[in-house]
Amino acid sequence: MANRIDPQIRVVFGRLWKYVTPHQLVGFAAVVCMAGTAVVEAGLVSLLAPLTDEALVARSLETSRWIPYAFVGIFILRGLFGFGTEASLGWIGRRVISDLRLEVFGKLLTLPARFFDTQASGPLLSRMSYNVEMVAESVTSVVTIAVRDVLTVIAAFAVMLWFSPKLTIFVALLFPIVALLVRLLGIAFRRYSGRIQDTIGEVTQVTDEVVRGNRVVKAFGGYDYERSRFSDAEFRNFRQNLKLIRVRSLGTAVTQTVFGLGIALVIAVAARESVKGQLTAGQFIAFFSAMMLMLQPVRRITNVNATLQRGVAGAHSLFSIMDEDDEVDGGTYEAERVHGDVSFDAVRFAYGDKEGPVIKGISVDVPAGTTLAVVGHSGSGKTTLASLLPRFYDPDSGTIRLDGVSIGDYSLLSLRSNIALVSQDVTLFNDSIRANLIYGGDYTDEEVLAAAEAAHVMDFARNLPDGLDTQVGERGALLSGGQRQRVAIGRALLKNAPVLILDEATSALDTQSERRIQEALGNLMRDRTTLVIAHRLSTVEGADRIIVLDAGKIIESGTHAELLAQGGHYAALYRMQFSDGSGDA
Repeated sequence: MANRIDPQIRVVFGRLWKYVTPHQLVGFAAVVCMAGTAVVEAGLVSLLAPLTDEALVARSLETSRWIPYAFVGIFILRGLFGFGTEASLGWIGRRVISDLRLEVFGKLLTLPARFFDTQASGPLLSRMSYNVEMVAESVTSVVTIAVRDVLTVIAAFAVMLWFSPKLTIFVALLFPIVALLVRLLGIAFRRYSGRIQDTIGEVTQVTDEVVRGNRVVKAFGGYDYERSRFSDAEFRNFRQNLKLIRVRSLGTAVTQTVFGLGIALVIAVAARESVKGQLTAGQFIAFFSAMMLMLQPVRRITNVNATLQRGVAGAHSLFSIMDEDDEVDGGTYEAERVHGDVSFDAVRFAYGDKEGPVIKGISVDVPAGTTLAVVGHSGSGKTTLASLLPRFYDPDSGTIRLDGVSIGDYSLLSLRSNIALVSQDVTLFNDSIRANLIYGGDYTDEEVLAAAEAAHVMDFARNLPDGLDTQVGERGALLSGGQRQRVAIGRALLKNAPVLILDEATSALDTQSERRIQEALGNLMRDRTTLVIAHRLSTVEGADRIIVLDAGKIIESGTHAELLAQGGHYAALYRMQFSDGSGDA
């Protein structure tokens, strides 16, 4: 079984090594310092022989003079080499963490919407934090073991061979046993490490949901439920960590027992050698110290397998993201500013192979500068239809054209630069109002102020201590729902794109704000192609054309007056909304 795992480890570390190789100069310094540490450690234990035999037993005055200076020099070198090792390896480790996070984050920016539909945010956040740290720790630990600990063992063996080849043979017999233990323990380490990372993702997920949904938790009294969920996730993490600790502790205990038996054997043989006059007291102490010097590196070799396997499991989870396919961006057509003719031709779309189609053969033309309103009950496919235009998803069949060119022929950057979006679920970033208005663009202060005025952002920004430079908080938490919506509308106004998608753009506004925003949107929509998704039918009465969707199909089409006159589905929706005075579907 171990042989089947080893090739995977080599592949993973082969990929990880590319994050280390750019820092070869620092790595070379680390290797030099680690090699120096090994030599100094060996020199330290070698000095014990003359210290014991000459300075203490024979009472040599000359040896007593130079031995203290030698010890001072060795400890100074040991400190310098130790500092160099820790500083250089620490630098490389943090660079590996930084480079990995940058690459994973960059990958998240280019992944298609389908990926995020199937992934919970908690495990993704866990991979960016916990897993990356484990991977970097694994890399630096392997480097340390491969250089410093191996060289220390070699240097200690050299010292032991110098003082007593016979005793060294007895010690060497222990290493195959220790190597077998390391292999067996590695299998369990990797299994539990993967489970630990999964449970960390669960803990992060529950915490993230509670933080984001804290008002729902409070309003519905979900305290006990959330405590129970978190307790269960944390207990699973505790249990897997406990299993790993037990295995690691067992490995250490068994290894120490093996070494204890070996030491007992060495002492027995050394006593016989001493009786025969073949081993002095100083030589035995130096030999025994060299053997003890090997104990810590061998212990680290045993324990680092847990870290190694955690790193391998963590790397697999990171590489699984990196190996995902990016958004398909095979188009080469570039248009600085399109005219705005949009057409859907027999478009079909389903979110998954096992799910039925959400859009079923829709065909509709939207001439440049006109407004198409899409209405219907929830789940009818309105938002999905709008999501196809900027290619958040690609249709399964049929064609969507912009200015007569298939949107698949446009580069994604060119296509999306010509489309502005205002959605019901407003996304604001933890920055200032100004930064959220100019997000993704470069505008003058005059342009920003004009857009803020047109979107009625200044109505509330003027009363804030820092005006447009006021921080909005995480996801805009420091602003009201209507204020967040106005900032999003201001962002679309500022982009000034020829194609506009309004997905429930006024749903979070009060009646007074909605009137002013409708005026601003009217100015924005003039001479622009606009796709309006709406539940409030009062917001689409002025649309050039209205289509009614039901189960992914167009069942009615016409102007507001025409559809009311037909007395069909649209008329029924209209009467239902205004009979209770809500204006909402």
